[in-house]
Amino acid sequence: MDLRRLKKYCVDIIFCIDTTGSMSPIIKQVKDYALSFYDNVHYEMELQNKQVDQLRVKVITFRDLGCDGEEALTQSDFFVLDEQKTEFENYVYGLNASGGGDIPENALEAIVEAIRSDWTFEGAKKRQVVVVFTDAPALPLLERQSAEGYPADMPQNLDELNAMWMGTAPFGASSYDPEAGRLIIMAPDVEPWNEMFRTFERCWFKKVDKGTGLADVAMDDVINLIVKSIGGSQM
Repeated sequence: MDLRRLKKYCVDIIFCIDTTGSMSPIIKQVKDYALSFYDNVHYEMELQNKQVDQLRVKVITFRDLGCDGEEALTQSDFFVLDEQKTEFENYVYGLNASGGGDIPENALEAIVEAIRSDWTFEGAKKRQVVVVFTDAPALPLLERQSAEGYPADMPQNLDELNAMWMGTAPFGASSYDPEAGRLIIMAPDVEPWNEMFRTFERCWFKKVDKGTGLADVAMDDVINLIVKSIGGSQM
């Protein structure tokens, strides 16, 4: 394959992972794929005549801010792959499925935090990919506003979150490029996920069974979906 003819991308990927008690199956898969994630993405990209010049990965975890305290919403720095693959593996190996109380969870707040991450400014072709893993609905924005540790400057509803995604209402998203943004939702066919798929641009939706921890999802399929979203062809 002539690498000179490949389309080159700088790709940031943020995994927003529900780490409540039922999510052990997908968390185990993320752990198992941590060391090989870089190679798998590169391989699939080259099959699509694309090349990754820079790949960074970040993890945001979420539970319920009303009952899980400081563990309800956590985030790592970006890991530059392949150089920091061991650090990335060590971080994801520290993830455990626990807590959450009753469904739903604070997934939308995790997406907001992802959008306002320190995305890369490098590269003529950038992709800023947010991948959400959850087997539950999401709490409405601001539902847990009174909880300790609730993030400041949040959108009030899905319409405002959509405006943030489109870049018209930043809410602190200083390095986010809406043209580069790609949202992949691995979640049950319930609100707000189905509504977001209908109304958000550059959004891909993989429907999963509710309450099963995404046991019906394979990481190979996740990587294929990420690569397709980088190319921009809506499914």
